[in-house]
Amino acid sequence: MSQANAPAMTTGSVHRQYQRRQMSDKTIAHLFIWPTLILLILMNIFPLFYSLYLSFNDYSVIANEPPKWVALDNYEKILTNERSRYWHNFTVTGKYAVLSVGLQVIVGFSLAMLLKEKFAGSGLITTLILIPMMLSPVVVGLFWKLIFDPSKGIFNHLIYMNATGGKEWLSDPTLALWAIVIVDVWMWSPFVMLLCLSGLSAIPAYLYEAAAIDRASGWFQFRRITLPQVMPLLLIAVLFRTIEAFKQFDLVMGLTGGTPGDATETVSVRLYREAFLGKFKTGESSALAYIVLIIIIAVSNLYIRALNRAREG
Repeated sequence: MSQANAPAMTTGSVHRQYQRRQMSDKTIAHLFIWPTLILLILMNIFPLFYSLYLSFNDYSVIANEPPKWVALDNYEKILTNERSRYWHNFTVTGKYAVLSVGLQVIVGFSLAMLLKEKFAGSGLITTLILIPMMLSPVVVGLFWKLIFDPSKGIFNHLIYMNATGGKEWLSDPTLALWAIVIVDVWMWSPFVMLLCLSGLSAIPAYLYEAAAIDRASGWFQFRRITLPQVMPLLLIAVLFRTIEAFKQFDLVMGLTGGTPGDATETVSVRLYREAFLGKFKTGESSALAYIVLIIIIAVSNLYIRALNRAREG
């Protein structure tokens, strides 16, 4: 009888060992997952909600006083007080976003159309075009600051053919924002080009062959085949670049620091000045940050809806 039960006991012991090993694997998995989750909560979620709480308080991080609840006063001051000139910062940011993203789409899509056909050296040219987006924005800002220099930079020589007839781009209130736009387009048009190029390479060749058999014009092929096929990826590029444009900080600080005056002072630069440079208005700065966040979410929602319509179409 003991011999008959031996196989069953052996099978049961193996099953129990497997369960113990399985429990051990789950424990190990939890040991890896929970520290990561706790770290994410401490580094992301807690500051997010704590800054939201501070946005409803009159509080300075350097003041030896606890936060004082003021409800919506910080938001009201930002949105209704004309003397605070916050609306000017939103206007500068919006103008910058429209100009930079619009030009990036035009330049990036044009480069993708030129590079979609393989030719000798196309891989090398594509790699060289992608170099600007691999650089640090602060380094790019300082680099272009030297290029825009009216006495030593080469930009005026290239545009006006001489230095004496050139402009002081970074000191002129009407040209400083354009200077930042030019640098941003130079740096991030390759990103748009890369996404558009991947979309163009995925278009089936038989669509163009069928259109050629029907004697469709080049404009018709572009409007009815190329553009609809690339539109989802193009909208993704526009979405990412618009979000980054609303958060633009490092490039502006590297080139102008928001000067001359406040001609190039974007919302992010203004937020930095209010939060850290001498003023330390922590509560008001938190409210401004959440207003920017709401604007970015609203704009992103519009792009996502357009992207879903493009995919359905």
